[in-house]
Amino acid sequence: MKNIIYIILISLFVYSCGSSGNKIFSSDKSANTNNDTVRIANDSLEYEIIIIEPGFNLFINSNAKPRGYYSQSYLENKNQNLVREYNQRVNQPNRYNPNLYLNEINYEYGTDYGYEVNYLLYNYFVYFSRQYNQNFSVPTRI
Repeated sequence: MKNIIYIILISLFVYSCGSSGNKIFSSDKSANTNNDTVRIANDSLEYEIIIIEPGFNLFINSNAKPRGYYSQSYLENKNQNLVREYNQRVNQPNRYNPNLYLNEINYEYGTDYGYEVNYLLYNYFVYFSRQYNQNFSVPTRI
């Protein structure tokens, strides 16, 4: 009788550790990428920012400070420094991971990109620094 109880317990353990059965998990990378693509465009200024980063939309919707929390001038000043630091890292592939720092960001300091662009760009830097454990010399904590 004692052996039967052990066999049943072991069987239940093995059964509970088994496959997921009929559960469907979303592993379609293209669907996840489409959900994590942020596109910002302004035809009058002829610029476009496309952020393709898994998890960025979730970060914006759940962890970032709400729109209006920071002033546009604050975000512009932060972005100027962060873009400068980021672009320096792009140009130093021997020192910084070239898989993280792919392309320079063309952020012109005298251009008024509007609040939304500055808000998303700043929050991208916050997300990037947290996600990839990158410490910019400019604080990006919110």
